[in-house]
Amino acid sequence: MNGASRDALAAARERLDALTDNTSVDAGSLADELAAVTALLDREVSLRRVLTDPAQPGEAKAELAQRLIGTQVGGPATDLVSGMVRSRWSRSRDLVDALEELADTADLTAAQRRGKLDNVEDELFRFGRIVASNTELRAALTDRAATAPAKRELLGSLLGGRADATTVRLVTRLVAAPRGRSLEAGLESLSKLAAERRDRMVAVVTSAVPLSDQQKQRLGGALAKLYGRQMHLNLDVDPEVLGGIRVQVGDEVINGSLADRIEAAGRRLAG
Repeated sequence: MNGASRDALAAARERLDALTDNTSVDAGSLADELAAVTALLDREVSLRRVLTDPAQPGEAKAELAQRLIGTQVGGPATDLVSGMVRSRWSRSRDLVDALEELADTADLTAAQRRGKLDNVEDELFRFGRIVASNTELRAALTDRAATAPAKRELLGSLLGGRADATTVRLVTRLVAAPRGRSLEAGLESLSKLAAERRDRMVAVVTSAVPLSDQQKQRLGGALAKLYGRQMHLNLDVDPEVLGGIRVQVGDEVINGSLADRIEAAGRRLAG
């Protein structure tokens, strides 16, 4: 994607991360709903053109999206799609491509919550190798004359009970609705998304008062160096922290003032 679409996708990714960082949101259900909206807009070309028309006010497009899908999908999916259509897109197809990516990312987030993301990433790679080495299998999975149910049945016999449920869901969606992509390109994109999700960590930061932009930048940089991975800060304010800060990364909890923790992180890095 280029230009406006690239910026719109980046904003949508941030909104999805904010949603899925909240454990009350069912990431798997969100993935299903986003996939359903993807299929709808892929079929209805005129609708997606209306929802991406730069001449229409963003709020009007958001209201239209809410009327159309608000009774079909949950609040998180509706809010996410509404925010996306408020953005400017370079091409109407880019909106559908972005929704498809967000659906896949939500499924990978669900796997990450279960501690199975590494397995999914490995299974996607191995499945790609199997397809590359078996021309008959590839032909069956990419046969345009074959129905989507027939392809799902074939994948069920191949992967059912042998691969993680998220792997099965991702591959099945790709094979049943390739949307013009080759099977190899689709599997490569899924593997890349899995790798990006695996390298992302979330720090839940609770402070007595809101952190300044400079403090957030310093803390995020120190934690990224400390853990060796990109760090997303999920911020909360609690006066009971009494002027200090509480940081939780996975099962590890760090207590102390912001300055103290950054200084300690620097000492650890220095050896």
